[in-house]
Amino acid sequence: MPIESGSCASARQAKQKRKSHSLSIRRTNSSEQERAGLQRDMLEGQDSKLPSSVRNTLLELFGQIEREFENLYIENLELRREIDTLNERLAAEGQTIDGAELSKGQLKTKASHSTSQLSQKLKTTYKASTSKIVSSFKTTTSRAICQLVKEYVGHRDGIWDVSVAKTQPVVLGTASADHTALLWSIETGKCLVKYVGHVGSVNSIKFHPTEQVALTASGDQTAHIWRYIVQLPAPQPTADCNQVSGEDEVEFSDKDEPDGDGDGSSDCPTVRGPLTSLKSHQGVVIAADWLVGGKQAVTASWDRTANLYDVETSELVHSLTGHDQELTHCCTHPTQRLVVTSSRDTTFRLWDFRDPSIHSVNVFQGHTE
Repeated sequence: MPIESGSCASARQAKQKRKSHSLSIRRTNSSEQERAGLQRDMLEGQDSKLPSSVRNTLLELFGQIEREFENLYIENLELRREIDTLNERLAAEGQTIDGAELSKGQLKTKASHSTSQLSQKLKTTYKASTSKIVSSFKTTTSRAICQLVKEYVGHRDGIWDVSVAKTQPVVLGTASADHTALLWSIETGKCLVKYVGHVGSVNSIKFHPTEQVALTASGDQTAHIWRYIVQLPAPQPTADCNQVSGEDEVEFSDKDEPDGDGDGSSDCPTVRGPLTSLKSHQGVVIAADWLVGGKQAVTASWDRTANLYDVETSELVHSLTGHDQELTHCCTHPTQRLVVTSSRDTTFRLWDFRDPSIHSVNVFQGHTE
């Protein structure tokens, strides 16, 4: 019977040792899974003040953390096995290297790199998990302290839009379902100009970029361009200003009907007609805006189209079609010839007029309502 050499015996022992490690790992994994399942059952059986959805989320997150620790433990065992294998190979070759010497060499570098990777992975997972937990318990109550600065009273129905003039004097404009648009002094809250040219709800108001001209869109299927001239009142003490403003506003509301000489208030003159009326839509005009430079205007309508007009001639330049349902809004870029329209068809579109020969459109999808 042949005698087994020392190297063969060492190899056999290493093989048995690896099998023993493998079996130990499998048993450890099995026991960890059984223990995790038992803990989950115990937690689910306990009475808790937390909602079931939050409790399930917590269990899932803690389970992920536990699995990461388990993977770290298994990889540590694998690293130990590699160290043992290397020691056995070195011993079989007749070399003797003690643990301190070995830790200074290539093995230390490899082990350090592996441990660093595992540590970073565990840290990232733990951070992500705890972030989820913290964010799920964040309060939605705002702690911001708000204070009423000025109240503007004068409309007799809902207000659909608010805008601020881009030129001096800076005034505030409001568009209302009471068929009027009003211009206000921001500081005093006093009505400065009243526009009564529409016969339907005024849905939006936008100011010309360089002139004292306003653009309003209405439910009467038109958009109006009208000029205003305002003179801001002289500053007054705060108490007197509020008192006078309230009296004037009440008087203005009582005399809102445009008959004869208007409301008769010298503080709030009435503009009765537009400079230009834009009339190409077959439905409610829900919004309007100026293109850069103020020589063209765009309107959005419930007739599923947006129209681009030449302001000086009132002519229709382009009809922008493509939306499947009513348009809900339109706006323009402040320095580029770009228009955005939104619709009830759950999309919005970017229309590009920078190149006169090419009018491209990009459709943006993603919303479900």
